[in-house]
Amino acid sequence: MIAAIITFVLSNFTLTFLVLGLVFSFVAIARAPKPVSTAVVVEKLLSWHIFFAIGVSYLYNFVMHVFFGKMAAAFIGWADSPFQFEVGTASLGFAVVAFIAAFGSFDLRLAAILAPSIFTLGAAVGHVRQMVEAHNFAPGNAGIIFWTDILIPLFGLALLALQWRLGRPARP
Repeated sequence: MIAAIITFVLSNFTLTFLVLGLVFSFVAIARAPKPVSTAVVVEKLLSWHIFFAIGVSYLYNFVMHVFFGKMAAAFIGWADSPFQFEVGTASLGFAVVAFIAAFGSFDLRLAAILAPSIFTLGAAVGHVRQMVEAHNFAPGNAGIIFWTDILIPLFGLALLALQWRLGRPARP
């Protein structure tokens, strides 16, 4: 049972880190001075989303593709390739930008969300092509990873739009 849970959490890391970001957000919102404004809620959701769903997730992706490339490729339903290293180093770049941007300026946050969003939405298109053309329904191609490749960018972009509209809360 424990092994199955650990396998699920690690295999579906994008969902795991999305949920962790939400948990940290809710704790930060609960600890914020009352009354809590909508701008504060958006600020907490956005900062922890960037930190976990992008920063930690892409750091994990870097480790998996660079150090466990054969396993990562098999999970996606592909053969191992030298491109594993390239995807891994791109992921490391996304992670570093996200860690800098999580509690930084709006412009940094835009960059931290926009670049990986283009990557994962493109990856989602690639997953669909693999499902249709190659009948690749491996968990890393057609499972939770596919859905979070769409959900995480849309959620991040929605939070950015809300922050653009509401502005950042004043710091006490």
